[in-house]
Amino acid sequence: MSLSTHVLDATTGRPAAGVAVILSRSGSEVSAGVTDPDGRIGALAAELEVDTYQIRFDTAGYFAAQGITGFYPEVLITFEVTDASAHHHVPLLLSPYAYSTYRGS
Repeated sequence: MSLSTHVLDATTGRPAAGVAVILSRSGSEVSAGVTDPDGRIGALAAELEVDTYQIRFDTAGYFAAQGITGFYPEVLITFEVTDASAHHHVPLLLSPYAYSTYRGS
């Protein structure tokens, strides 16, 4: 049905505001956005079809704005939608030298 994301800066324990995010499908951009002050994009996509998607997070830009050099200039998460009627939430827990993700609700 829809897709949202949330980025948390695990180093500070605070939301990561200002992270540029691109959603792609089959190599073509579907939508893009920037995380809000709460580190969220509530509606990165209003509708999803059954398929494989990629979310690209511009972590280099985020860390540069914080005056930090990170190891990963971007994080690319590939995920599969098998139920187009369900809401999908893909959070990112981020630090300069590590990241983690999971399927949220």
